[in-house]
Amino acid sequence: MSGLLISFAVLLALFNSGAVNARAGYGPGEQDWGFVDVREGAHMFYWLYYTTANVTKYADRPLAIWLQGGPGASSTGYGNFEELGPLQLDGSYREWTWVKDMNVIFIDNPVGTGFSYVDGSSYYTTNNKQIALDLVEFMKGFYALHPEFKQTPLHIFCESYGGKMAPEFALELYYAIQRGEIESNFQSVALGDPWTSPIDSVLSWAPYLLQLGIVDQDGHDKIEAAALKTKNLVDGEKWTQATLQWSLTQSVVLRESKGVDFYNVETPTRGDKYLRLLVEMNPEERMYHTLVHFDIDEDRDKLLEDLMRGPVTKALNLTIKWDAQSGTTFNKLMGDFMKPAVHIVEELLNSTTVRVGVFSGGLDLICATPGAVNWIDSMNWNDKTKYLSNPRVGITVDRVLEGYQKAAGNFTMFWVNRSGHMVPADNPAAMSHILREFTGFG
Repeated sequence: MSGLLISFAVLLALFNSGAVNARAGYGPGEQDWGFVDVREGAHMFYWLYYTTANVTKYADRPLAIWLQGGPGASSTGYGNFEELGPLQLDGSYREWTWVKDMNVIFIDNPVGTGFSYVDGSSYYTTNNKQIALDLVEFMKGFYALHPEFKQTPLHIFCESYGGKMAPEFALELYYAIQRGEIESNFQSVALGDPWTSPIDSVLSWAPYLLQLGIVDQDGHDKIEAAALKTKNLVDGEKWTQATLQWSLTQSVVLRESKGVDFYNVETPTRGDKYLRLLVEMNPEERMYHTLVHFDIDEDRDKLLEDLMRGPVTKALNLTIKWDAQSGTTFNKLMGDFMKPAVHIVEELLNSTTVRVGVFSGGLDLICATPGAVNWIDSMNWNDKTKYLSNPRVGITVDRVLEGYQKAAGNFTMFWVNRSGHMVPADNPAAMSHILREFTGFG
């Protein structure tokens, strides 16, 4: 009898929470996960964490999507265990997990990333538009599985190459909603240390490193010369060649800086590791290791790989090998890698009601803040004049200055102190402020 009572209590709790698909996964709290077929031969994986907040039903709290960069870096792996999920890579609880305040869905995107997979070479994506349309199809499938979230405020957050993917996803999702193809309470998109205008990022490297004293004038000039070669190829729309020249520019940065960390210039680095990047790897390998694996910390990469292919795979009862197709996913997009998405952000601001944000860590190099400021200043949008004239205000959390923000209309820019590329992990206090600005919770 007692067992029946316990089972009934569990069922009643799940009914009250509105989480008909909730189940125990890996780590604390109720979860759900699975695949959505976004096209024939293309299968996208998601991992949903229901909020651990004390709520009557989960759908009362916002739903936040997290998209990783790369392209080919896994949200269910990197974003989850390295940045904002309930558990850290070593298995300890993360104090600043987003799941405490809202529902979080990690999507392995584009197809071929993480646990997502394709049935053959022809099913990979090769451009940003295809990625965006796949994500819209994913949301249709997700809402079919989780109709309780259709009226829940939806917010898209991303990082790095996600700063190209998320704006176009947001735009296509907005238009699909307007056409009546999908029911969703979509409200905002926030781009973290975004690769939205690749060439603006690359052109910012030399002056940024010179001003920090990481390179001298000679080093600056060599980096700038390589960056300008990249720009010439971008201007000529020679996209694959521009991607390869980008990698060569990266190698000049590594050589002249003696191995600065691209994701946080204050991170201690080892000379033998940057020499391995310079000497042992060809441009394609160098790009893949820095963009998909973030760095060449092989020990940490191995820990994550072992976790995802071992305990996580077992707990989620999966048969797919995590990260098996990510290298090909990256290579398929090399011709699209250096193309900008600034015009997409402009269209979001001029033609939709979607709120748009950019947040950037001041210690990031690969998507350095000065580059983001430059492409934002270059945009033509309805509230640009007001934005330029508005003051920048400080972000203070518990009496600590965590950064600055500036806003006009539906757009806000956040400068984040004491943070590199991974703002949620590097400065969770500032990230919580940004979450509150967009979702009302944090």
